[in-house]
Amino acid sequence: MKRLLRSLRWAMVKAAIAGTVMVALAFLIPLGLVVQHTARDRAFTAAQRQAAALGPALAITTDQDAIARALASTDAGAEDRLAVHLPGGTVVGHARADAGQAAADDQGQAGVRGGTVRTTGGYALLQPVAVDNGRVAMVEVFVPDADLSRGVGTAWLVLSGVALALVAVSVGVADRMGARIVRSARRLATAARSLGSGNLTVRVPVDGPEAAGAPEELREAAFAFNAMADRVVHLLAAERELAADLSHRLRTPLTVLRLNAAALGEGDAADATRHAVSQLEREVDQIIRTARRHPVDAPPLVLGCDAVEVVRERVAFWSALAEDEGRPWQLAGDGEPAPVPVQRGDLAAAVDALLGNVFRHTAVGTAFAVDLTATEDAVTVLVGDAGPGFADPAPAIRRGAGHGGEGSTGLGLDIVRKLAESTGGDVTLGRSAALGGAEIGVRLNTRTQVELPRQQRRRPGRPIRKD
Repeated sequence: MKRLLRSLRWAMVKAAIAGTVMVALAFLIPLGLVVQHTARDRAFTAAQRQAAALGPALAITTDQDAIARALASTDAGAEDRLAVHLPGGTVVGHARADAGQAAADDQGQAGVRGGTVRTTGGYALLQPVAVDNGRVAMVEVFVPDADLSRGVGTAWLVLSGVALALVAVSVGVADRMGARIVRSARRLATAARSLGSGNLTVRVPVDGPEAAGAPEELREAAFAFNAMADRVVHLLAAERELAADLSHRLRTPLTVLRLNAAALGEGDAADATRHAVSQLEREVDQIIRTARRHPVDAPPLVLGCDAVEVVRERVAFWSALAEDEGRPWQLAGDGEPAPVPVQRGDLAAAVDALLGNVFRHTAVGTAFAVDLTATEDAVTVLVGDAGPGFADPAPAIRRGAGHGGEGSTGLGLDIVRKLAESTGGDVTLGRSAALGGAEIGVRLNTRTQVELPRQQRRRPGRPIRKD
């Protein structure tokens, strides 16, 4: 997402650069050519003024010394860029044009047309001036190439600087606009990720300074996101109310069951039954309290527990029923703690679902075993039994499919699967090599560092084994 937003911002900057460069070239190149043409006209106009300044002197006299003094009094003459071609071929001053180009007609008559002649290092401007007896003298003014382009380079530099400044300003404006769009889009993406992670209070601001400058489309997307989040909160609240109501309906049969258990008298079986009823009652109360809590006000989940301790505790709970039914059982696991990134209650529910399936779908007296293995990046819990196994493992793990037995809802293994997949792990169904029946393997990934609660940081005892 970040790469996409950066690409969007960079695309806007490139579009601004391209547009500004095209506009700058469309205006600045013709303007530069006009400046160059203006400089050329300015140079030739100045040369014509220099030539016209000799007109009065030539009208009075054609004496070479007088004309030389008149040449020296002008700026062009002082720079040795002015010459006079007198009738008869006499030249006063430094001439660049050829004699044939600057001479009058054979009769020296007036009406000879002037013009410009290309010479070495520039141009020679020829200006005819009438002298005595109707004859014509040709005034030559040398215009160097430097005068034709004087100021043009500076003008091009200034125009180029203006173009670069326009591009920089357009890039800055486009970047600021892109930053606003990207900021709004990133805010929306962050809110979506936060909502996906369970934060139901997150909303995208649609008014105020935080939403200033956001495009109308993104503002509409923010409105839609907030409406969706409100709808999710409403649906979750309704679902929790339904779960609380359904759980509350269990209170009546639980009360009857507790009264019947109290009338069982003394004995290990009666004590175990009363303990199970009490725990079931506590679990139902916990479900009701949790369901009644508003999803927005629910505290954040604290992940992390010791899989070894949880598995030992749940196996010890089911061992009492196993002894009553004459089921041999065995628990094997590592001696070190095995932290996993899941809630303690969720892991306990998953283990109860696995062991409950053994008691529910195998005959009385069928042996079972629980094996826990911890590696560097995963913790695996294997639950096997000596029963008939799975006729078809594929539908057994599908939600609602069940084992096909009476009283099976098909939700137990689906709960286990969701727990494993929440850590990036998986659930495998197969046949137990030791007992010959079904075997379910639950792999919980532990790549994310998990910190155990303080009371669980202790070295557990040796694995429990009982046959």
